[in-house]
Order: sequence, then structure tokens, then C-alpha cells
Amino acid sequence: MFWPFIKLLPEKTNLDFVGFARAAAVLSVIAVLATAVGLYRPGLNFGIDFKGGTVLELNTGAKSVNLGTVRSTLGGLNLGDVQVQAFGAPNDALIRFQTPEGSDPAQTVDRVKTALNAAIGPVTYSRTEVVGPKVSGELFRNGIMALGVAIGLMLLYIWFRFELQFGLGAVVALFHDVILTFGLIVLLRLEFTLTMIAAILTIIGYSMNDTVVVFDRLRENLRKYKKMPLRDVIDLSINETLSRTIITGVTAILALSGLAIFGGEALHGFSIALIFGIIIGTYSSVYVASPIILLWGVKRNDEAEPIATVLKG
Repeated sequence: MFWPFIKLLPEKTNLDFVGFARAAAVLSVIAVLATAVGLYRPGLNFGIDFKGGTVLELNTGAKSVNLGTVRSTLGGLNLGDVQVQAFGAPNDALIRFQTPEGSDPAQTVDRVKTALNAAIGPVTYSRTEVVGPKVSGELFRNGIMALGVAIGLMLLYIWFRFELQFGLGAVVALFHDVILTFGLIVLLRLEFTLTMIAAILTIIGYSMNDTVVVFDRLRENLRKYKKMPLRDVIDLSINETLSRTIITGVTAILALSGLAIFGGEALHGFSIALIFGIIIGTYSSVYVASPIILLWGVKRNDEAEPIATVLKG
């Protein structure tokens, strides 16, 4: 079988990754700081899961949805923040609105459905979700705790499998990936929902897998080339795993691209975040996790490798 893309990949590369580590570190620090500013203002675009409110998916049958009529109808109901958008077929629409404070969510939903039926004719509702403010706050806290626990478990896993400095490098890379994914969510104003939490957890898993592949090869090469300078061993290990990393990443991105285009509104943000996470996870394995090993040093021949600088050599 002929695979043109794979044929284009060189069997062996000899790229100087460590030589660009300082520039990559500066770029990463700037991106992390920019994300911190963005999280403060304008902040995350919380979805119904974390903000509280109602989501309705409706289908108007044979005729197309008149989004202007839907917006004007909901605008007269004093519902607070209202979002109306088309998705999928022309006769499908997605509506999000906040339940007015002190109102019963079920009664508010009935009132909205009655008004829509009167304004645009008979409507079929394929999805109705109601999330209260208290529940949304608990979901947000639990989601953040899940991210923290996942990163902590990854640190323990790498610590026991390799050495502490490997674990620190991997965890710093994970924090880097998670923070920059939040930055993308803020930049593109993607809706932050439980689905986005799932995307970030998936990114953590992918990034860790890619880092472990590099670390495994690095550990093998440290035993094999005991006299080779550490920076050269790191470069060699990254080059030896580069083709596998590219093929795996591109395959995942192709699948996610189809999901982003044809998966509908509910999966669009999820897919975009994952595509970005795969790219940034590959980057962090090379330019975040590995340089930390170089700076910290590793034990070789029962002696600690002296701490090197990225600029040396």
C-alpha cells in the first residue's frame, strides 16, 4: 500500500531541537502570561453547565427556522442572556437562555415553548437541558478538581516509572498544555462546558503519552551512550521518535478535523480544543519537558549529570 505522506518523512533526522529551547521557552512564557491576562479579562465564556440556564434544540419540520423571529420572540420574555443559532440542517436551531432569578425552570421552559409554538408554528424539541446555579457551581468545582487530580496522578506515574526530574518535566509540560488550551478557549470565545473539561482531560492523556515515548527513548539512550553529552542524547532521542510522533499526531488531527466540520455545534469546540491540544502537546514534549531534564540533570553511572545550560555548545 502506498502512503504518500509517510514516504515524504525521512527515516532519520538530525535536527538541533535543544538549540532552539531558549527561544521556545520565551515564547511559552509569553503565551502563558497572555493566557493569565485573558482568564482575568475577558475570562471564560461559561456555558449553561457552569452558568446555569436552559438549552433547547428544536426542529421546525419541513420549513427553515426564522432565527430573527425566534430571537424577537425570546427577547420579549425577559430571559436574560439569550443565544439563538442555526446548526445542522436549515430547520434546526439551538437556543440557550438563562432562567430569571426566582423563576421555576420548568415553568420557564413551558413558557418559552408556548411562545415559540405560537410564533413559528409547530416545533419538535429534540433536546431540553436545565441546569440550576447551585448545580453549575458544583460542576465547575468538580471539573477543576478533576483536572488537578489527573495532573497529580500523572506526576506519580512518571515519578515511579522514571525519576523525579522526569516527573517534574512531564508535569510542567502538562500545566503548560492545559494553560495554553484555556488561552485558546478564551481567544476564540469557545463555550466552556463539561464537554470542554473532557477535551482538556483527553489532552492531558495525549500529552503525557507523547512525553512518555520521548522519555522512554531518552532513558534507553542514556544507558546506551554513557559518555555522550546530555544535550546530544536529548536531541538524538527526540529525532528518533519524531516520525512516530508526527504520524500519530497527524492521524488524530485528520479525524478531529472531520469531527469539527461535520460534528455539529455540540462537538465543534471540543474538536478545536483537541486539535490544538495535540499540536501543543507535541511541542511541549520537545521544548518544555525535555529541556527541564537538561537543566536539572540525570544520574548516569551512579553520579549526577552536572546541570547544563540550554545555550551551552
